[in-house]
Amino acid sequence: MKRYQINETKFTRLKSFYWRIKFSIRPITKRLLDVTGALVGVLCLSPVLLIVALLIKLESKGPVFFKQQRVGLEGRHFIMWKFRSMAVAADDNKHLLAEKNEMQNGVLFKMKRDPRVTRVGRIIRKLSIDELPQLYNIIRGDMSLVGPRPPLANEVAQYKRSDHRRLAVVPGLTCFWQVCGRSDIPFDKQVALDVQYIEAQSLWLDITLLIKTIPAVLLAKGAY
Repeated sequence: MKRYQINETKFTRLKSFYWRIKFSIRPITKRLLDVTGALVGVLCLSPVLLIVALLIKLESKGPVFFKQQRVGLEGRHFIMWKFRSMAVAADDNKHLLAEKNEMQNGVLFKMKRDPRVTRVGRIIRKLSIDELPQLYNIIRGDMSLVGPRPPLANEVAQYKRSDHRRLAVVPGLTCFWQVCGRSDIPFDKQVALDVQYIEAQSLWLDITLLIKTIPAVLLAKGAY
């Protein structure tokens, strides 16, 4: 009986040590995946980035990039970058379209035929190319390749207490609901999927979601 108790104590200590190692290594491996993936992405996609930048500049006056303040890990604010897909000062007219919001719950704003979107913008939004400048955010450490999408401050202001759980990790370029229907998924379900990711996150899960993102982008389901 005494020997069993000693072995049980050793097993408990070993188990505790294993989990401490696992949780200390996870952020390092995730960061390595983020930086490596983002740098490879920039190098491989540089021709696409240059072509899109040129098309945006040729179609309409204004900057090629659109920057916007978003909410990240534990409520910290950061500047997120995108290719400009809308007319200049489109955000100033957003309130005029509030009653045409097609997203349930009213926290997020989405319109399938948003009149503010340019012709080039419709294409790059459909294929999620407008999000590629966020590779810079990933290299900086503001974002990760995989994680809940970063919300706007006014969206967070409308969150229920339980919704804040999605701010417990670094926001990402893609996530569960991005590969399962994107904007077709109601906000409450998006939060549930984000929490599911947070509770199950691992290096293998990140790689799996990155692979699944490719067909999801090509099929453009729920993208507008």
